[in-house]
Amino acid sequence: MLKSTIAPMLLTLHSKTKTNTILPFKTPIFCTLLPQSPPTVRRNASTKPLTIETPETPSYNLPPASAYIHLPFCRKRCHYCDFPIVALGSTSPETADDDPRILNYINTLIREIEATKTHFDPHPPLQTVFFGGGTPSLVPPRLVAKVLDTLRSRFGICLDAEISMEMDPGTFDDRKLKDLMGLGVNRVSLGVQAFQEELLKACGRAHGVKEVHEAIEIIGSCGVGNWSMDLISSLPNQTQEMWEESLRLTVEAQPNHVSVYDLQIEKDTKFGSLYTPGEFPLPSDTQSAKFYRMASRTLGEANYNHYEVSSYSKSSFECKHNYTYWINKPFYAFGLGSASYINGTRYSRPKKLKDYTNYVKNLEDGLVDLGEEDDVDEGEMAMDIVMLSFRTSKGLEFKSFVEDFGSEVAVELCKVYEPYMKSGHVLFLDDQRREITEDEFSSLVLDDEKLENEIGFIRLSDPDGFLLSNELISLAFGVIDP
Repeated sequence: MLKSTIAPMLLTLHSKTKTNTILPFKTPIFCTLLPQSPPTVRRNASTKPLTIETPETPSYNLPPASAYIHLPFCRKRCHYCDFPIVALGSTSPETADDDPRILNYINTLIREIEATKTHFDPHPPLQTVFFGGGTPSLVPPRLVAKVLDTLRSRFGICLDAEISMEMDPGTFDDRKLKDLMGLGVNRVSLGVQAFQEELLKACGRAHGVKEVHEAIEIIGSCGVGNWSMDLISSLPNQTQEMWEESLRLTVEAQPNHVSVYDLQIEKDTKFGSLYTPGEFPLPSDTQSAKFYRMASRTLGEANYNHYEVSSYSKSSFECKHNYTYWINKPFYAFGLGSASYINGTRYSRPKKLKDYTNYVKNLEDGLVDLGEEDDVDEGEMAMDIVMLSFRTSKGLEFKSFVEDFGSEVAVELCKVYEPYMKSGHVLFLDDQRREITEDEFSSLVLDDEKLENEIGFIRLSDPDGFLLSNELISLAFGVIDP
């Protein structure tokens, strides 16, 4: 499923990370500079070092209530993918039940879960579980059941937990889906990516348009009440008409949730050897921005709420698991190449199977302790929170940020965004989420105390602010760590 096509925003989160890896969520990045965008405004930020205050009860010290499970199996590697996967080749979903590669991996994964120390007492049951990949729907339900049973035994799982699974067209039938639903899987993320045969073939996808429509029909006939569809924009030779068609057919399929990702060219992929970003047959930056605006407009008109930079949902169908990431809450992660977030530190697993197997053995032997408390750099934590909050339509909770990191850095953050507030890329809201006008802000910015009291939220506008997110987030980093 789509992971590696989306470059990690600003390359990585800034919290202390043990062993680099791709984080277990999809992070689109937009490099397009909008016409007449304000110049760099470092002059609006104080040049003296800012004092970052330490929160009394930081959320990163809470016990995780979410778990990401990486199931790396695919039929073949897509041309844009550099994520850690295991290509099964011609193995069909029907014969995967006895594939020793899947059996051995699941056994190792279960060993990792069982060997993980929690260091939390009491430990709350898991509220969300997300099976990502790879193509998790290639894994037989009986093996998924073993993983869920292990999680339930080790941590507990809430009766109403959101349990999501990424699934590809052509890798499941109604029987398999019903079996998975019987295990507790109650949310499906369908990796469609495009509704044009030529684009799917050009991407190296293992499914075609026929399988896409069959998968949508299976989901409907099985009564899945919560499902999402993934689309990719800015594909080679993708035209505006193709993108309009994909968005129209998506709306007609009536998923509860839609994820829209902008293709990123990774160097160690087939696309990386064939194409240069911004050059034909890839769309220009301007065209990519048009695709993004078109998605925002089309899905908005169909009553999808654009609640996160790449995510749209019907009311009450936001992905609870992914929202854990956006609000910087801790989470477990298990499996090849996955990264967990515990006690303010991101822990990464190896991306190669042999190394991952050795890692699990070391974990069992007590040579790895994922729950140990490390010193957390509060400046890096502040940067994480700003970056993740700006991905969402809710934005940065300003008073909470003041409470956690101090008024000085928060006030400077407001001042550095003044030109972007005037250009419409950044919005300042009061506690009731009423947008503060330019005149009101011009008055507030003259009085730090008033500014601190009146601002409730800071968010990026949709779509222009989201499209300029790289530059805007970089400005925040410059304020927090000048």
